[in-house]
Amino acid sequence: MDNFTPVDGALHAEGVSLSTIADAVGTPVYVYSTAAFQRHARAFRDGLTGAGVTRIHLAYAIKANPNLAVLRVLANEGYGADVVSGGEMMRALAGGVPAKDIVFSGVGKTREELTAALDAGIGQFNLELEEEGEVLAALAHARGIRAPATLRVNPDVDAGTHAKISTGRKENKFGVPIDQAVEMYGRLAELDGLALHGIAIHIGSQLLDLAPLETAYRRIGALIAELRKFGHFITRVDLGGGLGVIYKAGDVPPSAADYGAMVARVTRDWDVELMFEPGRLIAANAGVLLTKVIWVKPGVINPYVIVDAAMNDLARPALYDAWHDFVAVRPNGGRMTANIAGPVCESGDTFAMGREIDEVHSGDLAVFRGAGAYGATMASTYNSRALVPEVLVDGDRFAVVADRIQPETILAAERLPDWLKG
Repeated sequence: MDNFTPVDGALHAEGVSLSTIADAVGTPVYVYSTAAFQRHARAFRDGLTGAGVTRIHLAYAIKANPNLAVLRVLANEGYGADVVSGGEMMRALAGGVPAKDIVFSGVGKTREELTAALDAGIGQFNLELEEEGEVLAALAHARGIRAPATLRVNPDVDAGTHAKISTGRKENKFGVPIDQAVEMYGRLAELDGLALHGIAIHIGSQLLDLAPLETAYRRIGALIAELRKFGHFITRVDLGGGLGVIYKAGDVPPSAADYGAMVARVTRDWDVELMFEPGRLIAANAGVLLTKVIWVKPGVINPYVIVDAAMNDLARPALYDAWHDFVAVRPNGGRMTANIAGPVCESGDTFAMGREIDEVHSGDLAVFRGAGAYGATMASTYNSRALVPEVLVDGDRFAVVADRIQPETILAAERLPDWLKG
């Protein structure tokens, strides 16, 4: 089921025409579907519980899409939050996520962020190195509390995904080497300020194959058994996220049911609460980037479709050569082969090269699909462009949930030093 479908020849988000949104808000603009977020959140939960995995904690990885309205939708679905900065923790709390349901991940937590998270009373810290655990323990001990924590382990498993979003190989910056985990866990478990109760893992994003995940999980299962031999109480295991989504024809990601069945099979003897951090899986196909064609510029090989969205609005193609389907809001039935590019002064500001697309002309509206994750959250104001706005649709109504921040507003935050004035 897709919540971005044509009605009377024009693409809609649920019950709202994208043309209506463009007229009201302008372009480029991100448009999200409430129903899609809800459907994806429920499908992931059902895939686990349907396989018999019932001791679970779901923490949406809000780096995928941290919009406040999105967080509220998912909090209403019973999701906690996986955060990687103090700012994301602030957003999670503002979005209605209880502090006890927040997991703080990330390799570079500052002392200030650890302090703020302790004071907020979050439910879990995923430790990335021994020194971090020592600092956290000291901060907690000074407050007369014990910080709930797990140790993130790097299992040295190649996720088979893009190198820029792989996190579980030994050369990646995340986690501690699995062959050092037992001794390090023992030292951290002795610290007065830590309540160390398990292991965390995350090997990468946009995984289209369950085999690397199963390999990593089995290594974690062996680690759990070894830790218990040394008398450690392991009550939680954070299995991370990473399940892929369909971006283009030919992508065949695992279903939530298949993933749930694999988890149930591998973890059946662990006797722990399992934690999950889906992000892209929930958000990617719940959003599109709505844009307008500025020009169709003749090219030497193919014409360039120049749109008003750019790499500063949607960075993934420039960063990862990522694919996003490009479709006209009101297709006329024609097709063309073209390059799709934005107006930013970089050769890398291209979304596709030599791609067959709907025929479009200057002034036509189109969308980049699958843009609900790692879209607006990675946007910038490069070339002094406005910061892209966001709209949430719910049935036949919509609201702007993040304003377009204009260049003059951004400029107003800058200052000339006294010696340059006059």
